[in-house]
Amino acid sequence: MDPTPPTAQNINNPNSELKNALFIIAGVISAAFGLESFLLSSHFIDGGVTGVSMLLAAAFRLPLSVLILVINLPFIALGYRQLGRRFALRSALGIGGLALVLAFVHFPDITSDRLLTAVFGGVFIGAGIGLAMRGGAVLDGTEIAALLVSRYLVLLKVSDLILILNVVIFSVAVLVLGTEPALYSMLTYFAAARVLEFVLNGIEQYTGVTIVSEHSDAIRKVITEKLGRGVTMYQGKSGYGKRGEMGIERDIVFTVVTRLELPGLRTAVQEVDPQAFIVQYRIDDAQGGIIKKRALH
Repeated sequence: MDPTPPTAQNINNPNSELKNALFIIAGVISAAFGLESFLLSSHFIDGGVTGVSMLLAAAFRLPLSVLILVINLPFIALGYRQLGRRFALRSALGIGGLALVLAFVHFPDITSDRLLTAVFGGVFIGAGIGLAMRGGAVLDGTEIAALLVSRYLVLLKVSDLILILNVVIFSVAVLVLGTEPALYSMLTYFAAARVLEFVLNGIEQYTGVTIVSEHSDAIRKVITEKLGRGVTMYQGKSGYGKRGEMGIERDIVFTVVTRLELPGLRTAVQEVDPQAFIVQYRIDDAQGGIIKKRALH
C-alpha cells in the first residue's frame, strides 16, 4: 500500500496498548472482510505484499492465509532494528491474526457486481490497513521494504519504490489473472489507497500556508483574532519582481490550518491584500500550538 510509511517515532509512542490492540483487531477484521467478501471470489487482488500473496495463491493453488504470513514476516524481521521491538511484535500479531481470520472465519460473498467488488473490497482493505497503522502495526510489509531499500537507493523515494513494485505486481496480474481482472484490481488498489489516507489523516488533513505580503501584520491579526489560529512570523527579503523591488525586508506569515478551514483563510487574506503571495502545501501531521486533536488520536 501507499501512503505514509511508519516511523519509529509515531509507532513506538502509543496512547495506550489497549487502544492499539483495539485498532489492530478492527483492522484485521476489516481487511479480512474486504478480502473474503469481495476480492477472492472475483479473483481480484490488492497491491503490495498482499497482492503478491494473492497472485501466488491464484497461480499455485496455495492457501492465502499461509502466504500472507510467510511473505510478510521477513519484512517485519528486517524492520525490527529500524522501527523497534514493539512495532515488530504488534505487526507480527496483526499479520498472524489476519492469517488466522482468513483461515478459520468465513465471511459471506456480498455482491457479484465487479465494480462494486473492486471499490468496496478496496475500501475495507484500506480501512483495515489504516486502522492497524493507527494501532502501531502494519498488515502489509510493502512500506517497510520500500523504507529499507530507499536507504540504499538514494535517487528513489519510498513512494517511488512502492509505485514501481505495484506496477510490476499488476503487470504480472495481467498474465496470471487476465486483463480485465487486473484492471479491476488496479481500481481496488486506488480505492484502498484513498481510504488508507483518509483513515490516517482524517477529514482534518493539515495544510501549511506561507503568506508574503506588505500587510503581514494585518494578516496576522485576521488569522489569530478572526480565525483563531496560531501563526509564526519570520523575516525575509524581496527579490526582483514586477515592481522591480529588491532587498526590501518583509515579514512572512506561516500558519497551519485544516483543509476545511483553508478556503476561509484564503478569503480573509485576499480581503486584506489581494496581491498577497500565498503558498500552501500538505502536512501529514501536526501537534502542539493551536492545533485541534483528531478524533481517533
